[in-house]
Amino acid sequence: MSRASYRVLLAAVTALCTALFVGDAQPVSAAPGLPYANPIKSQKGADPWLEYYNGNYYLITTTFTNKLLMRKSPTLAGLATAPSVQVWEDSTSSRGTNFWAPEIHFINNRWYLYYSGAQVGAPCCDTQRTHVLESAGTDPMGPYTYKNRLAGSNLTPGGWLIDASVLRLNGSLYLLGSGFVNGSAQSLVIAPMSGPYTLASSTFSIISQPTNSWERSGSPVNEAPVALQRNGQTFVVFSASSCQTADYKLGMLTYNGGDPLSASSWTKAANPIFQRNDANRVYGPGHNGFFTSPDGTENWIVYHANSASNGGCGNGRTTRAQKFTWNANGTPNLGTPVAAGVTLAGPAGETAATPSTYRIVNRNSGKCLDVSGASSADGADVIQWSCNGGTNQQWRIEDLGNDTSRLVNVRSGKVLDVNACGSADGTNIQQWSWLNNNCQKFRMIVTDQDGWVRLVNVSSGKVVDVAGCGTADGADVRQWSWLNNNCQQWQLQPV
Repeated sequence: MSRASYRVLLAAVTALCTALFVGDAQPVSAAPGLPYANPIKSQKGADPWLEYYNGNYYLITTTFTNKLLMRKSPTLAGLATAPSVQVWEDSTSSRGTNFWAPEIHFINNRWYLYYSGAQVGAPCCDTQRTHVLESAGTDPMGPYTYKNRLAGSNLTPGGWLIDASVLRLNGSLYLLGSGFVNGSAQSLVIAPMSGPYTLASSTFSIISQPTNSWERSGSPVNEAPVALQRNGQTFVVFSASSCQTADYKLGMLTYNGGDPLSASSWTKAANPIFQRNDANRVYGPGHNGFFTSPDGTENWIVYHANSASNGGCGNGRTTRAQKFTWNANGTPNLGTPVAAGVTLAGPAGETAATPSTYRIVNRNSGKCLDVSGASSADGADVIQWSCNGGTNQQWRIEDLGNDTSRLVNVRSGKVLDVNACGSADGTNIQQWSWLNNNCQKFRMIVTDQDGWVRLVNVSSGKVVDVAGCGTADGADVRQWSWLNNNCQQWQLQPV
């Protein structure tokens, strides 16, 4: 046991003894989860949204591309190395670029994915609009279908709306977002919804404007609103000031009753509730979400931040998470941002191990992706074989930070590769030493529910396929044009 793990265990035992023998009236939670350290996503970690559902955490972040990718792990610690799987891509000219701030919300037994996207070829960023996708079932990773653009008739320029989030209040559904109304500064706006992907009114109301000095660092901004509800109280936590500055931070509104569309129904906290921590070298903490520990006893915040004061708004921002508590008056106490690299106890109730390697299992045959003869040589053939637990059937899936990954065989250390960078159907799949070319890079794209994906080679655009849809041990693995059959679908199973 590592020292960090020992400290986590000792803390849990101490808390339990205190509760039993000192008469603590608070409910005893499960032991803390596996130790983790921030960041939990170090590449493309901006604007994070995290959900815990059916035994797994699901994390999605801004890409700035026309693709959306999600990570899945049974532990918070595991998100740092979990595969980034593509759940959406859109080349539609009116909305097919610059994807920001994705969020997923479970409504009426479906997941709805809200994000902003821009017009292809338009200069950044006046064409950002909010779009909604719907899942086919209850798997947060989809697959998803496009449902609607949520436009406001009084938003400028031309309906500009970002950072959309859903508020459920008094039995009704509302869309929160950030936009400009009638010449206002960038403000928090709200509109009623008639369903998960439709607005009941195209007129948005302002519920908060950046009027305080702490909301105007760099430029006056209120954005990224997210609801937080507990014990009958409703809060909206939002980001304030320009994300280009180290003083990007979180503020809070409290709902006082009455019409949620009226600014008078909300009271803004006089001071920020979460902000830079120079001692811990955490700058610009903001654009957050909230989630609950697996055992339901702890509340957690996920957010992005920079480790340098000049980090700005780009891909250098990393995803971080930490536990928070509550004040005596029922308001959240988010504390201060924790330094990167510090070992912390994970969320209470985590029971699974953190996966670091995966079996890649064919849907048609049930066989595992394998290296022939467990060879370590360049050019060794990749085949399918009955899953046996050998390291030649285990793969590390390493994020390359550009919406692609490399698949590294655990036994050999070699990567999945298309022979001679061929582009033809039937070109052999092999292993080879890492050369950092597109023939060795793959995109994992959700194809069906329950984690079935296609493995798409970046160079050829072809998918990893079992020759002749064979089911026998040793059947050859090659690339082929996408036919949408089970022989071309794979599942990433944690080892």
